[in-house]
Amino acid sequence: MPLSSPYPLLRAMLLCAASLAAAPAVHAQENTDTVELPLISGWYEGKPVRYVTTDVSDRQAAAEMGANYVPRLANAIAPQPAAPGQKSAVERIYSFANFRQGGVLPSLPNPTGSGNADPNYSPLWQVHKVIWQAGKTPRLLKSEEEILAAEDGGEVKIEKTGIIVNCPVVISEYGSLPGIRVKLGAGAQR
Repeated sequence: MPLSSPYPLLRAMLLCAASLAAAPAVHAQENTDTVELPLISGWYEGKPVRYVTTDVSDRQAAAEMGANYVPRLANAIAPQPAAPGQKSAVERIYSFANFRQGGVLPSLPNPTGSGNADPNYSPLWQVHKVIWQAGKTPRLLKSEEEILAAEDGGEVKIEKTGIIVNCPVVISEYGSLPGIRVKLGAGAQR
């Protein structure tokens, strides 16, 4: 049908299709804007990791962490939470209530970035508070195994909370997210 068709709607559709066919391919928008986010240091299997906290399901915790308050994140908790090693959209993160140290993560993206092959990694974490028991000497715990052994030994108590945090890992022994610039503070462990 020629472009001079007497049917105006059909003519407009043909012109639109012709212009789309002639348009260059659409590519992802390039963006040179940057943002600086505070890195949080934690541990995975004895090695340091860095992550950012962007969203938290609890208002008070969000304020303390300088993150978005996102109550809907609480919906990520399954009715029957997964035990260690079981698959879930939400993973555990161990946060220390009465001893100052970085959180402990039981999984990481490996490698960091789009090539992640670890099906257990999730940036959504359910906070589990680790509390040192009275009379026990706190020490640095750097893995889930060390925390569970300390619990079995009566040194710590683990309290599962209803708080969900979105904390994507951006740097680990498996690399860093492509395109990030890292500026670690003085005395930071690598």
